[in-house]
Amino acid sequence: MAGKMVEFPSNGHTAKGYLATPASGKGPGVLVIQEWWGLVGHIKNVCDRFAAAGFSALAPDLYHGQTASEPDAAGKLFMALNIERAEKDLAGAAKYLAGHSSTSKLGAVGFCMGGQLALFAGCTNASVGAVVDFYGVHPNVKPDYSRLNGPVLGLFAEKDGFVTPQTAREVEAAIKKAGKAVEIHIYPGVDHGFFNDERADVHNKPAAEDAWRRTLDLFKKHLK
Repeated sequence: MAGKMVEFPSNGHTAKGYLATPASGKGPGVLVIQEWWGLVGHIKNVCDRFAAAGFSALAPDLYHGQTASEPDAAGKLFMALNIERAEKDLAGAAKYLAGHSSTSKLGAVGFCMGGQLALFAGCTNASVGAVVDFYGVHPNVKPDYSRLNGPVLGLFAEKDGFVTPQTAREVEAAIKKAGKAVEIHIYPGVDHGFFNDERADVHNKPAAEDAWRRTLDLFKKHLK
């Protein structure tokens, strides 16, 4: 079933997001964090897929109504992101999602920029008990891995020029150094954005299906 746009408080402001809930009404809550394009149809579809799999999914609109359809505009929005405001929006989203979640622990999953922000949410929000990072990148977001409250699953692409396999291994090493659980998968022969089925230039169906299965497995196991 399709979700809907909702509003929630965010540190004295109001933020918006896309909420999709399962037929049962409530499932384990998952924060879904956008790519640099913004809260576009693909991210809403991911929320709907989570709802179909039994989860309650909320994608906060971190660009507050702005979206981009080509890389130059996306890059400007990406670099202009106010990290402090994004942290407050993520905290507000987590609090709102908790009211629609059947579990006290929430999951966070993000793509590209959102992958890094999912790690950040896992380090700044005690309710986040598992994180999935799809090829996460943002130069201004510096997660403190010692504050993670659950395992991290990292899903990366061998041909990724933004987040190279070396970068993925560095993230893995930093999380391990902080004494936290992490599992990294680097999919051979695929590029940055391979999960996005609306981008024919990079989408890779076998890798995307495997990554989705791993994501659901992690959340089913750890969101209690």
